[in-house]
Amino acid sequence: MSASSPAAAAGTFSFGGDLTVNRLGYGAMRLSGPGIMGPPKDRDEAIAVLREAVALGVNHIDTSDYYGPYLVNELIKEALYPYPEDLVLVTKVGARRTARGGWPAALSAQELTDAVHDNLKRLGIEQIHAVNLRMADARGGVMRENSLAEPFETMAWLQQQGLIRHLGVSNVGREAIIEAQSIAPIACVQNQFNLVQRDDEEIVDLCAAEGIAFVPFFPLGGFSPLAADRFAAVATEIGATTMQLALAWLLQRSPAILCIPGTSSVAHLRENIAAGEISLSPDQLDELDRLAR
Repeated sequence: MSASSPAAAAGTFSFGGDLTVNRLGYGAMRLSGPGIMGPPKDRDEAIAVLREAVALGVNHIDTSDYYGPYLVNELIKEALYPYPEDLVLVTKVGARRTARGGWPAALSAQELTDAVHDNLKRLGIEQIHAVNLRMADARGGVMRENSLAEPFETMAWLQQQGLIRHLGVSNVGREAIIEAQSIAPIACVQNQFNLVQRDDEEIVDLCAAEGIAFVPFFPLGGFSPLAADRFAAVATEIGATTMQLALAWLLQRSPAILCIPGTSSVAHLRENIAAGEISLSPDQLDELDRLAR
């Protein structure tokens, strides 16, 4: 891959200590239908998005077998197999989909084992680069109190079998991250984080200190209507879209942050990747902080 590829503009990160990824990647969730269920509205466009992402230098794709369900991984294989040597595929397990689009937990040893094998089968690979264990509290929110030891021990066992290269956790608090690390090394944390929703500031800094990738989901959201209008005005002032501005802020927040913006449009994909070329000044960062507050 050329060092001058668009996705490389924001720099690279040593994922798990042995995989070099560009900090701007791609999240494949939006390739499925409404509610993350069913096929894409335009299958040809979905295939084109995946191929264009790789052409732009993306070498980190986030996916899951419960997107669709199953359909997104099948699209990835159809579009990109045989995969480029430097492409890092990351999936997540710990939930399943209901016929109505629900996301109930699926954390038993058998469910986790089946989920990992299903991801491998649909992606057409024998080992996946990383698997995130998705947790949740009783309401489906961030798990900040309960233990993840039992399901994470299953993940560590699957890693020992050679099915997983690196482990990660998702939707968890600081104590769960520390607990996971006591069982097996983790390469990534995937939590909600953006300019407004910054409960995980401490976790972002912990990840940077430990050499762990922090992969935020929902990079744009949480603004009040008035602040959202002003945020859009700042984006216009620097000649960017609001998503580009949100991504640029994340990339400057920490060198450990890897962005995985998702889209089902080739045009939007190109816009998102171009965010890696935006450098925000200290004054602009201060203005964004004021808007967020």
